[in-house]
Amino acid sequence: MLPLALDLGTWPVLLVGDGPAALKRLDLLRASGAADLTVYAAEPSPAMQAAAGALLVPRWPSDAEVVAARVLFLAGLPEAENERLVALGRAHRVLCNAEDVPHLCDAYALSIVRRGNLVLAVSTEGKSPAVARILRQWLEKRFGPEWEQHLEAAAVQRNRLRAEGASPPAITAATAALLAPYLEHDA
Repeated sequence: MLPLALDLGTWPVLLVGDGPAALKRLDLLRASGAADLTVYAAEPSPAMQAAAGALLVPRWPSDAEVVAARVLFLAGLPEAENERLVALGRAHRVLCNAEDVPHLCDAYALSIVRRGNLVLAVSTEGKSPAVARILRQWLEKRFGPEWEQHLEAAAVQRNRLRAEGASPPAITAATAALLAPYLEHDA
């Protein structure tokens, strides 16, 4: 497995399903910047209707809609529908993720801690979502909201040093010095 961060800002993304897992995926996709997102649920619950709003299409997606997507997320679907949609998506090189069905996943949704542009992620490649969740909770405690500002300070410093002609090793050393006070408890 190769963990990658996907920029979903311009990719057509489909979320198909309903229930708690689909609602979590919807939150994840929104937080990840999925701008071209459509949500399909054959019989959407009131919770999904409220959460998805105008993004919701109250039916399964057509074959053409799946083929036009770049990423397909499935959650809370019957097994046969998961398999049908993943087979269709894979036949057209659409990345597929079927919640809690590892053999139907081309990509796994990592357990994420987001602090602005700082993203810390844990994956078990679908082996143990509970381990990923526990580690994410641990990271949330270690890297609080203040890390958004720490990253911004490091970015400003990096831009200044690059403009001054600093080498990559010098920038790394300066960043380590900037962050050292916040990491001392790890020593």
